[in-house]
Amino acid sequence: MFGIRITLRIGAIVFGLSAVVLLMAPGLFLDLLLLQGASEPLRWAMRMIGLTLIALAANMWIVSRAERESSVTAAGIVMAVVATALGILTLALPAPLGWFAFLYAAVGFAFGLNYAVCLVRQVVSTGRSSR
Repeated sequence: MFGIRITLRIGAIVFGLSAVVLLMAPGLFLDLLLLQGASEPLRWAMRMIGLTLIALAANMWIVSRAERESSVTAAGIVMAVVATALGILTLALPAPLGWFAFLYAAVGFAFGLNYAVCLVRQVVSTGRSSR
C-alpha cells in the first residue's frame, strides 16, 4: 500500500487524465458509461466537471507536497470519503452498468480503501511512537 502523499499524487494524475477526457471528449466518457444519446447540456456539464477536476488534481498534488502532516492527513480523510462515494455513485448510474462503470467504480473503491488503510496505519504508528 502507498502512503497518503503518494496516493494523493497518483490520484491527482488519474483525475488529471479524467479531466482531459471530460474536456476534450465528454461524449466518449458518457458513451463508456453507457449514457448514449446524452444531450448537449449534459456534455457541457461534463466539461465543467472536467475543469473542476483540474483544480482538484492540482490541489491534491500541492497538498501531497505540504510540510504539515496535519494537512496531508485532512486531505486523506476527505479523499477516502470522496473516492468511496465516487464508487457508490458510479454503481448507481441511471444506465445499464457496463465494464467501464465497474472499472471506474473499482478505481474509486480502491483509492478509498487505500486512503483508509493509510490513515489507520498512521494512527497505529502514531500510537506506537507516543508510548
